[in-house]
Amino acid sequence: MKIAFVGKGGSGKTTLASLFALRAAGTGAPVLALDADINQDLAVALGAPPAVTATLPTLSGHVDVLKEWLRGDNPRLPAAEQMIKTTPPGRGSRLLRVVEDNPVYDAAVREVVPGLRLGLAGAFDDADLGVACFHAKTGAVELLLGHLVDGPDEYVVVDMTAGADAFASGLFTRFDLTVLVCEPTERALGVVRQYAGYAREFGVRLGVVGNKVADPDDEAFLRAGLADAGVELLACVGSSRHVRAGDRGADRAVDGLEPENAAAVDAVRDALDAVPQDWVRFQADTVALHRRNAQAWAGAHLLDQIDPEFVPVP
Repeated sequence: MKIAFVGKGGSGKTTLASLFALRAAGTGAPVLALDADINQDLAVALGAPPAVTATLPTLSGHVDVLKEWLRGDNPRLPAAEQMIKTTPPGRGSRLLRVVEDNPVYDAAVREVVPGLRLGLAGAFDDADLGVACFHAKTGAVELLLGHLVDGPDEYVVVDMTAGADAFASGLFTRFDLTVLVCEPTERALGVVRQYAGYAREFGVRLGVVGNKVADPDDEAFLRAGLADAGVELLACVGSSRHVRAGDRGADRAVDGLEPENAAAVDAVRDALDAVPQDWVRFQADTVALHRRNAQAWAGAHLLDQIDPEFVPVP
């Protein structure tokens, strides 16, 4: 099951993504976490030691390995360099699983805590400054997710860019559930309304987690605002000594999370588990966005990469 965490900058989406991933891994479920946020600090939030985070590889730094492996012997892809971020899988393509050994994971994914592996989109380097946008990095994540088949007992957890910036790429269609992390403020609700408006056209399934909810008035404020946006409030997370201690470098073992906050995170998992996976729609969204990109900038000849009869299944 694929889940994304989005929200206004500073809303706590990275914190919620890390708590979800750690709670799931703590039950023995296979978890692949992906950091697609420009700040690239999910590894720290997961509790990876500084000595480890400084040496983690990136998916964007190994995009050549990613493309070559995914291409397989797909006859519609004579060369790996012809693939773009939206290139859909077809007959002959290699599909990734959450738990397996492959050259992509060997090159760019690492186990940062027991049972939980992490892939990073990659941060800006000196060569990128002034000439590239962050979507040049997240394209590798988008291509990976378009070729990843996962089962209902597996979790792919993605920390997304802040606000509605995710709609600048096709990443927003890659998930079974997208969770909007929302503080009880009008500004945060504004981001939710904007995201919900964009997502409605594509049938993206949304839910909201209230974060930094201090009292019943905060929760009532969120419920009223979300009713107007037509988005369900899945759970509310309050103040957390455990999270604050982790942010200061203390042990982030998730079994130290307050019971009420742990229950909120588990409610999000329950909501995700209740979503039926729809691989036909998933592939249709991939193809539709590939058509848009081919016609808008990449070149109409890339429409030949579409295999109209192919649907990826686990």
